[in-house]
Amino acid sequence: MRIALLQTEGHPGDVAGNLALLDDASRRAKTDGADLLIAPEMFLTGYNIGDRTTDLAEPQDGPSAAHIAGLARGRGLAIVYGYPERSGDKIYNAALAIGPDGSALVNYRKTHLYGAEENRLFRAGDGTMAIARIGDFSVGLLICYDVEFPETVRLLALAGCDLIVVPTALMQPPNRIPDLLVPARACENQVFVAYANRCGAEGSLTYVGQSTVAGPDGAVVVQAGREAALLLVELDKERIAEVRNSYTYIEDRRPETYGGLQAETPLAQSA
Repeated sequence: MRIALLQTEGHPGDVAGNLALLDDASRRAKTDGADLLIAPEMFLTGYNIGDRTTDLAEPQDGPSAAHIAGLARGRGLAIVYGYPERSGDKIYNAALAIGPDGSALVNYRKTHLYGAEENRLFRAGDGTMAIARIGDFSVGLLICYDVEFPETVRLLALAGCDLIVVPTALMQPPNRIPDLLVPARACENQVFVAYANRCGAEGSLTYVGQSTVAGPDGAVVVQAGREAALLLVELDKERIAEVRNSYTYIEDRRPETYGGLQAETPLAQSA
């Protein structure tokens, strides 16, 4: 499968402008043979827009989803993008996967909210896994901070995911995430991880860029710089089996010893 990661400043607060940007990116991605286009966290509206987030939130089957479904269907291209989801009186930081036929595949709500502002604006997701079939890949969705918790990727790997897609809005300074944690998550679970970040400045925030795809051996397959970019990379599913034949993290787990993960305070033994 060939995937494209859209690294962009976007148009904060301008849904129509961002839809136009996605139209152009989807055209370029399809021209270059992509099967899947991944846009950043809160792509539809901008991330750092304060209370406008609530005003611009849409249901997962809202007008913007319908517009993007038309793009996906017209291009024959799967699209994953971040947006503020309205569900009743609740707002979620969400990501929607739309198939190349325009069908809604799966919607994911960010489980681990980052910082006071996200906790003020959003309700946390309940951790329900979001997995879609795109081509011959099983694709799991996370959002930004979620991937920094090892349990999230491990659960998706155990559920059979080959590729973890992570729309992101990572701001300065922690570039250790794309350089260290994203490759580690890929390596320890022997899956592909695609981390699509924002770039540039938005209000008081400056994003690090560095959108990254890491392979199942932990090697960085491709990484953007700080500027806007459309990254394209071919993923070979057979590489997962090759790596898992070399080292067997999944097979060698001993989950019966991991009970402390469920405790408020991890279990410890004193000397």
